[in-house]
Amino acid sequence: MSRPNATDSSRQARQVLAATSISYTIVLLDASIINVGLEQIGDSFNSGVSGLQWIVNAYTLTFASFLLTGGTLGDRLGARNIYLAGLAVFTLASALCGFAPDLATLACARALQGLGSAMLVPCSLSLINQAYPDPGKRAAAIGMWMGCGGIAMASGPLLGGLLIHWFGWRSIFFVNLPLGLLGIGLTWRLPRSQALRSRHFDAAGQLTAILALGSLIAVLIEAPLLGWRSTPIVAGILICTVFGLLFVRIETQQQQPMLPLAFFRNRLFSASALVSMASALVFYGMLFSFSIYYQRVLGYAPLQAGLAFLPMTMMVAVGGLFSGRMAGLFGARGSMCTAFCLYAAGAAGMLLVGPGSPYWFAVLPMLAIGLASGFISPAATAPAMGTVEKSRAGIAAAVLNSARQTGAALGVAIFGAVLATLQPFQHALHLVLGMVAIVALAAALLWWFCAGPPARMREAQVPAKSRALR
Repeated sequence: MSRPNATDSSRQARQVLAATSISYTIVLLDASIINVGLEQIGDSFNSGVSGLQWIVNAYTLTFASFLLTGGTLGDRLGARNIYLAGLAVFTLASALCGFAPDLATLACARALQGLGSAMLVPCSLSLINQAYPDPGKRAAAIGMWMGCGGIAMASGPLLGGLLIHWFGWRSIFFVNLPLGLLGIGLTWRLPRSQALRSRHFDAAGQLTAILALGSLIAVLIEAPLLGWRSTPIVAGILICTVFGLLFVRIETQQQQPMLPLAFFRNRLFSASALVSMASALVFYGMLFSFSIYYQRVLGYAPLQAGLAFLPMTMMVAVGGLFSGRMAGLFGARGSMCTAFCLYAAGAAGMLLVGPGSPYWFAVLPMLAIGLASGFISPAATAPAMGTVEKSRAGIAAAVLNSARQTGAALGVAIFGAVLATLQPFQHALHLVLGMVAIVALAAALLWWFCAGPPARMREAQVPAKSRALR
């Protein structure tokens, strides 16, 4: 059998990049576009804040819970096969979201979307790694992949506002269908991939993780309605505690754990995971809070809300594009701390914005918030990936992605609980912004002390076999 020539390999690599970029585009588009549709969804189903929290968190919670399993399945059954299945699940779930007759059905379909995303995102990175063996070309391909996601994140609220303005809220889910079908068509023509290695499926770890994280989010969302001392909430706290401890015990005893706790013995990796979680917590929590503020308090239409978010979301894309360059010029330690200070400054600036303030008062704070969010994600990933062996890069990337998605779910749950509990809304929003500033400054201090001086940072990014985690 003749070996494929360079032209065929290059064409196939471009096809892999196109297919994976489409999938990452719809995943991040779905994460941001939903926010401008929350008010209309709430009106359609007569839902309060807690119902809207479930619409957002049904997706992020499932995404976070199954990310590590998605990577494991890709290793066992072939990245192309699991990627294709995940994209099909996501596309089907998007159609179910668009046709959902009630809030519960919509939440279940959103959870199914999260499951599809958890299957396709880690496998898309595996496909890119296989298609681009050259490190330089691989880095450029991953940059293109992440850039498409950044553009989708930036355009999501505006695109959502336009779609809702013309066709109603259901259209923000139907827009995924042609993109998903295009991605399936491109992926179908790729050669079947073989399993890279046989990895154990950690069913016990997966189950306990879902129960622990799910009960935590449920407690945060439902406690404002039921009361913190009510029987369901107390039971939820006990379930979260028991299964959280059980998860840690299982993962320490497994030979091939779903979450390799050995990664966290490295201080830099632990700090990267925590600051990634903190960044997602404050950004997605604020995105949810601002969406309710602009539409429910100020009475903005979805298109107006999408335009209002544009300065923030555009700066997410800008921050991501220039993250590596800024970290190289100013050092990962100082630039990361500066980014978290921008979060705090943006939150402080939003404290000066009230219902009677002109819109432009909010532009500068939102620029700062968006720039910080776009910068932090890639800037935190690069040092962490330098602490692990190349053979474990896939699972390490899945751990960091899972930390981000968990942070996003917690941000929506925590900030939504504050907004649902305190009245008037403006006071609750001020408390949320104060919490953002505290979390951001705490993350900056954590990174400053854990990242070490610049020389140690550079050393940590060139892992030697003797100090790589096993």
